Amino acid sequence: MNLPVLAGTFSTVLFAIGMLPMLLKAARTKDLASYSLGNLVLSNVANTVHSVYVFNLPAGPIWLLHVVYVLASALMLVWWLRYRNEAHGPDAREAVDSRESSSNQSVVNEQEAPQ
Repeated sequence: MNLPVLAGTFSTVLFAIGMLPMLLKAARTKDLASYSLGNLVLSNVANTVHSVYVFNLPAGPIWLLHVVYVLASALMLVWWLRYRNEAHGPDAREAVDSRESSSNQSVVNEQEAPQ
């Protein structure tokens, strides 16, 4: 195996391993609130268009790397769409309401404090 193919294979493995914590955490917690829908959609569109280029290259590590990116971004988009309602269910709404009322109470207390 020549050096460029070896380097490509090694970097592909590293990139794939680097994505695992994000995917595992998203699968475990179902909390994708910190991810932007716009970013996830654009990533999937870009991956689709980029596939035309990648799969016209000779088969090699870049194919595997691209497939990993395609699967990871597609999974994140599907999970974001699937779990957004679960993350914003009654318990999550109560937590947000509680934080908002605490924040509002702090503002009221600051306004009532003597100047």
